[in-house]
Amino acid sequence: MLRAADLFFAYAGRSPVLRGVSMEVPDGGFVGILGPNGSGKTTLLRALAGVIRPARGSVRLDGQDFTSIPRQTLARRMAVVPQETHLAFDYTVLEVVMMGRYPHLGTFEIEGPEDFGIAREALAATGTADLEDRPFDSLSGGEKQRVIVAAALAQITAAEGNGILLLDEPTVALDLAYQLEIRSILLQLNQQRRVTVVVSTHDLNLAAGLCRHLILLDRGRVLAAGPAEDMLKPALIQQLYGVDVDISVHARTGRLTVVPLARTGQPLQP
Repeated sequence: MLRAADLFFAYAGRSPVLRGVSMEVPDGGFVGILGPNGSGKTTLLRALAGVIRPARGSVRLDGQDFTSIPRQTLARRMAVVPQETHLAFDYTVLEVVMMGRYPHLGTFEIEGPEDFGIAREALAATGTADLEDRPFDSLSGGEKQRVIVAAALAQITAAEGNGILLLDEPTVALDLAYQLEIRSILLQLNQQRRVTVVVSTHDLNLAAGLCRHLILLDRGRVLAAGPAEDMLKPALIQQLYGVDVDISVHARTGRLTVVPLARTGQPLQP
């Protein structure tokens, strides 16, 4: 269980970005964080990852406060997939994924056959095994994102307890085909490997198709939280985004589908 309680955080010289945020992520859960630009989604994700320390409040993993967990131990259990990844050197895909094994190595220890096996298994799980020898910078945006997910999976493999993936806008700027691939990969990792997933996103339909629980974040505060079907209501979405939407069950997929109609108070455009 990953749990945040009463988080407050402000960047230097700025107003608070998080204002008393509390939330829970159950083991094996799939949780989405929704909210408009500036709502604090990325900052909350960074706090959950232990990258930043809140001015007030706490983040706990299985009841243990982050401040008492060694960074290496935390890195073996949790991995972050950012919106974009830029590397300083021209690494191959396998080298990028092997970086995920660093938290599992001792001082001056080098990767062994087991680490390479785990890395290649992560590549296979994300459909990128055939890219192993390619330079990372030569890949398309969707291929890069899948490789970074593979590196994160290699990082949390053999973790004590459920591994946790934290993803920040994982499908941003990807075309429809790659969006579907990323979605399928995340579902498989969650359902087949019991990987706990937390994803921040603007994509309401991605959230509707993936997440079992949603947290609606508005100007650094939790507007509402609960099962996805309870959070994806026109009144809540209107309150969160200031947009009128139509929400219905798609006839072929059986999933909720969100169609934006117009800004609240404005007439529909023909």
